[in-house]
Amino acid sequence: MSFKVTFIGAGSIGFTRGLLRDLLTVPEFGGIEVAFHDINARNLEMVTELCQRDIEANGLSIRIQATTDRRAALEGARYIFCTIRVGGLEAFSTDVNIPLRYGVDQCVGDTLCAGGIMYGQRGIPEMLNICRDIREMAEPNALLLNYANPMAMMTWACNQYGGVNTVGLCHGVQHGHRQIADAFGLKQEEVDIICAGINHQTWYVQIRHQGEDLTGKLLEAFESHPVFSRTEKVRIDMLRRFGYYSTESNGHLSEYVPWYRKRPDEIQEWIDMGSWINGETGGYLRVCTEGRSWFETDFPNWMNDPALEYKPEKRGHEHGTYIIEGLETGRVYRGHFNVVNNGIIANLPDDAVIEAPGYVDRNDIAMPTVGDLPLGCAAVCNVSISVQRLAVEAAVRGDDRLLRQAFMMDPLVGAVCNPKEIWQMVDEMLVAQEAWLPQYKEAIVSAKERLATGPLVPTRNYEGAARLRVKTVEEMRADRQAANKNAGESDKGEDREKVATPAD
Repeated sequence: MSFKVTFIGAGSIGFTRGLLRDLLTVPEFGGIEVAFHDINARNLEMVTELCQRDIEANGLSIRIQATTDRRAALEGARYIFCTIRVGGLEAFSTDVNIPLRYGVDQCVGDTLCAGGIMYGQRGIPEMLNICRDIREMAEPNALLLNYANPMAMMTWACNQYGGVNTVGLCHGVQHGHRQIADAFGLKQEEVDIICAGINHQTWYVQIRHQGEDLTGKLLEAFESHPVFSRTEKVRIDMLRRFGYYSTESNGHLSEYVPWYRKRPDEIQEWIDMGSWINGETGGYLRVCTEGRSWFETDFPNWMNDPALEYKPEKRGHEHGTYIIEGLETGRVYRGHFNVVNNGIIANLPDDAVIEAPGYVDRNDIAMPTVGDLPLGCAAVCNVSISVQRLAVEAAVRGDDRLLRQAFMMDPLVGAVCNPKEIWQMVDEMLVAQEAWLPQYKEAIVSAKERLATGPLVPTRNYEGAARLRVKTVEEMRADRQAANKNAGESDKGEDREKVATPAD
């Protein structure tokens, strides 16, 4: 088979190397074209060198086309993986640190809440530029496989305004599926699930084993589990009160709803510090910072480590390469995909991007009708969808009033802040991220003036209820295997149940 796959944001070592391995594990794909693009030439060079070494070690003759020219990378592409993070870690740090001054304590801040909304403001305009280049340079009807967060907002914008067929992909459903099987003492393949909702708020509405529906027994199984009862307190409480388990991690879920992180003295009751993903303040920012520092420092040693093996048993569980395999070979694949709703989930809006079961074969991606979500689950999703819709429209129009309304409607921001605080927080974030927000040029001028002339709402220097220090390279060197895993994995919460040692 001969077709071209392009990676946009290829300097993301975790996603790029793993996805390439998974793609080239498919026997029929040994002669495809591969292009890498990134705006960071040094990161692009390192990742390309490492991936090219992997390719050659597996006996393939593919030569990666690596370029900082995005249009050249997209020329003739049939499939595009997108893993961009506009503003990088510099902008991401403001997503976490400025809201803390107002008492908004996020674990991740890349999907909803203050950080996720601003992440979308930076990412959506660039995603629309990518869509323009895809329309003009790629194969007709090319498929954009988006891994970039905020997943729902980015995928929504591409489908509504980008003119490119875009599917959003995430590994949250697979994680929860494994947990559910573990809670019952079963293997994952022995448990069948139906999961539906929106990205990071998808609900396991049916859990079956040998014909028996286990959904009603799940709460007891989690409450009595020796690990999950400690690490998944928010998810268990949501299960207790809504009747269904949610896909996303304890830390992520805690920042999407208004109940678990609004009072600093209560946050510790709902989180576990064994792994960042269980609720650590700014945890994802910390591990991403550590991972980037380690890869840049230790890269020469990576070239001396064994190459990745392109074998079926080594293949990962990200949906993207299985979708391409299904479309090209006709092998049927069942996964969970983020697409425009259009009636798939009856009691969520048609224009929203939902996450639901889908099937892939040579004919296309087929999304069966799910019907209604349970009312409580739908209510949780609909609150987030309102925030997403406001944020998408704000980013596309450069309308800071819509942006402020998105902040006000956000569950955790609204639980912690009053309107004056929200208005000022948005001003601060607009000014801090000016370099990545060209659509807000006029609004930023006004925000600077307000911040300079006052009067200002008092803020505080607050590190959050559960923050750990970023490890130095020397500290990471003490456990190179763990540091390599953090830097090299797309899913930095893979080992969330393992006990970690705090940095201080």
